[in-house]
Amino acid sequence: MRTRSSLNLIAESFTTPKCRNRRCSKQRVEPFSLEETFVVTMADQRTMAELLQASTKGYGDAIVIPAILAENFELKHGLLNLVTLKQFYGFEKEYPHAHIRWFNKITSTIKYKDVPNSSIRLMLFPFSIEVATRIWLEKDPPHSILTWEDLVSKFINQFFPPSKTTNLRNEIMNFQQRFDESFCEAWDHFKDLLRACPHHGFIELHQLDTFYNALTPTDQYSLNASVGGNLLTKTPRDALAIIENKSKFCNSQNKPVVTKVSTNAPSSTPHFPEIAALADADKAMLLQKSSPPASVKAVEEICVTCGGPHPYHQCLATDGNVFLEYRDNI
Repeated sequence: MRTRSSLNLIAESFTTPKCRNRRCSKQRVEPFSLEETFVVTMADQRTMAELLQASTKGYGDAIVIPAILAENFELKHGLLNLVTLKQFYGFEKEYPHAHIRWFNKITSTIKYKDVPNSSIRLMLFPFSIEVATRIWLEKDPPHSILTWEDLVSKFINQFFPPSKTTNLRNEIMNFQQRFDESFCEAWDHFKDLLRACPHHGFIELHQLDTFYNALTPTDQYSLNASVGGNLLTKTPRDALAIIENKSKFCNSQNKPVVTKVSTNAPSSTPHFPEIAALADADKAMLLQKSSPPASVKAVEEICVTCGGPHPYHQCLATDGNVFLEYRDNI
């Protein structure tokens, strides 16, 4: 049962917060002062033209080159020319792995005291690219490439997408020797595909088996004959050495042999029909050049007076009168 005192306490609890809220709502509003804003603005003494200029921040290079502590360090001009001899343009038939291998060979020959080789590569790499590759590097965020490994990873992933890997893997698996390819040409073609995609994932056994089955029956028989049986009876290392040796031998046999042809050789040579035909052609040309020129028929003199076959001054129609001036004019 509630008493009158308890009811008064409840009433006070409801009325007191309203009074407090009124007191708290009376906040002091500071007047707006233009002088303070003007003072803050005038702290920067630059002109409006300077303030409106484009900022130079945010335009840094993507490659961050570590600080070089060596004294008198300088990249020679000849080294820059050597790097620019073989630039990467980003074309479809270009392979970034081959460019990185070549670039590493060039930069591995450079040694500077107290200068890491990775720093030299980071400095020289922008000179080895052009066109689309340079645009890609310029679009990369500033200070996003800190090490040489970062640069190689971004470069490979940009210009060797997964679709290109899939296409090259399919070319390797479906490789076939063309009808106009010799054994050494087919082996060089197959190795070019392997080098173009170094992350193909095929083990050496799979590579040799694919190449052997891609050969024509004639080249398969020749390869088996060179080992005295069947190539599959050899280990992968021995089979690779046999294929390399056979390729070098076939390549040396296919080199053209230049033979001096004598113009006095007989027109028919049973063992060398091509040489005989060439000798006959040379001989015919020599005979044509040495033959005397055709005789030229003498021009007959015709009289301008009567049209007879005699000089005009001997014409009988003139009664033997010779007019020297007229004759000379004619």
